[in-house]
Amino acid sequence: MDEVWLKALPKAELHLHLEGALEPDLLFSLANRNAIDLPWTDVEALRKAYSFGNLQEFLDLYYQGANVLRTDQDFYDLTWAYLQRCKAQGVVHVEPFYDPQTHTERGIPFSVAIDGISKALSDGRDQLGISSGLILSFLRHLSEEDAFRTLEQAMPYRDAFFAVGLDSSELGHPPSKFERVFAKARSEGFLAVAHAGEEGPPEYIWEALDLLKVNRIDHGVRAAEDPRLIERLVDEQIPLTVCPLSNIKLCVFDDMRDHNILKLLEKGVKVTVNSDDPAYFGGYVLENFVALRDGLGMTEDQARQLAENSLEARLV
Repeated sequence: MDEVWLKALPKAELHLHLEGALEPDLLFSLANRNAIDLPWTDVEALRKAYSFGNLQEFLDLYYQGANVLRTDQDFYDLTWAYLQRCKAQGVVHVEPFYDPQTHTERGIPFSVAIDGISKALSDGRDQLGISSGLILSFLRHLSEEDAFRTLEQAMPYRDAFFAVGLDSSELGHPPSKFERVFAKARSEGFLAVAHAGEEGPPEYIWEALDLLKVNRIDHGVRAAEDPRLIERLVDEQIPLTVCPLSNIKLCVFDDMRDHNILKLLEKGVKVTVNSDDPAYFGGYVLENFVALRDGLGMTEDQARQLAENSLEARLV
């Protein structure tokens, strides 16, 4: 099974943080455009900083990098660069995450980011043939009140989003913290997804399903610790948007040979392959498929099923 075959396989990406697709060369270019001083001397020095012991260490660097995004053109360039990589890797549909609070907290108007992202996604549909839908994600380390404020800010741009999500630091911030926010979002017609079971326990997945009433679980690999939860995921065919290279980079698993995605697949769980924050974790969707081939001995049948799962798990 070579990379040409894997590249040609039609795939959807359902777990991608746009800010996490900010490659070092583009980050430096935007910093120069916006006259922003960086703590790294050059692109290679920044790449060397991409060594994380846990999720929080990554997030600290991630938010620092996002600071170079200032104008609608910056957000357009970021999104367009990601879509071009998708086109080159056989990705035909994307449902990326966007974290408004990352930008409004530092004084960037809500409209600036959404205008740039929406224009790029529209051009992606027209020029690249990549269909898409945007997910507004709440930062779980911030307060419920702040999430409610963000949802209110999003309403004038209602047509730009189809779902809400939940990301950032998982430990200590259970889905239940945002139950009322998600209820309000659903009442406004949004679908819902949430990060759960990456660093957090299986109980967080139960909460996301039962309290937030999500349509899909992002990550979810720790579901394997709870046989009853696995049974539910299989019975209800609830998709998991798994991110193999991310899981290794953030030490969820020590080595790709330890990853459980193919075991979950063989149990009948609707797992999918995604890149999460590819600029930081060493690969986009294709590289994640290659890592499963090389590290776990993924077969063509398994690769085909993973790709089909991603297309079936689309929400738009």
